[in-house]
Amino acid sequence: MNKTTTTVAMDKRSDGIAVVTLNRPDAANALSVKMLHDFKAVMASLKTDSNVRVIILTGAGEKAFCAGADLKERRSMSDAEAKQTVRLIGATINEVEELPQPVIAALNGVAFGGGLELALACDLRIGALEAKLGLTETSLAIIPGAGGTQRLPRLIGAGKAKELIYTAKRLNAEEAASMGILEYAVPRDQLLERALEIAGQMAKNGPLALIQAKKAINKGIEVDLATGLQIEQLAYDALIPSRDRIEGLNAFAEKRPPNYTGQ
Repeated sequence: MNKTTTTVAMDKRSDGIAVVTLNRPDAANALSVKMLHDFKAVMASLKTDSNVRVIILTGAGEKAFCAGADLKERRSMSDAEAKQTVRLIGATINEVEELPQPVIAALNGVAFGGGLELALACDLRIGALEAKLGLTETSLAIIPGAGGTQRLPRLIGAGKAKELIYTAKRLNAEEAASMGILEYAVPRDQLLERALEIAGQMAKNGPLALIQAKKAINKGIEVDLATGLQIEQLAYDALIPSRDRIEGLNAFAEKRPPNYTGQ
């Protein structure tokens, strides 16, 4: 199923992978209020679709993955409106993190401010070598307000995250990969191919297992080890009665590929 709004495109492929594209290339795929609402609608569709096992998030064009908030739109806002829009961006990015399926960000171009915050809410990040990344908000006399001050330190450590945020430094893809912000940096013409390759490796596995693994990791990393192990056990227990678990055992015994249905 293919769906396109004016600002977000979605391609639900037959292999269980959905490709979502931020579709404002003339505006560097910046997060306008309309795009945020369109994006939320697309995510609501994906969240409840059991046929979608992995999601790839990318941007239209070659210039930008997402340049963050639409600052041209922001200039005409009152203080109250600006605050409301920042909250909307944060809530939308939180919804990306809360999607049950694994989400791979394929950064085709620049990802500054809210654009990088959006990528940080995804499970994996692959960047084109031509991409530039940074939480650049302090250069505009603000701070990352959509999760950047919280997710980046958890990903790369507090010291390095503080350096990047305080200096508003812009990184190239190789620098970002060396710090662990990106899992891979590849030539732009190989970006979607690499994302689809990794997504395909995920999509062939048990979809319920992917959901529970994501839940166990995301919830467990925020707590002490003993609590995390309990979260892991609960996630495992949720899979015991599934048909897919039995199918996995049968396929292994019969030396054939499993046919997982998400049940």
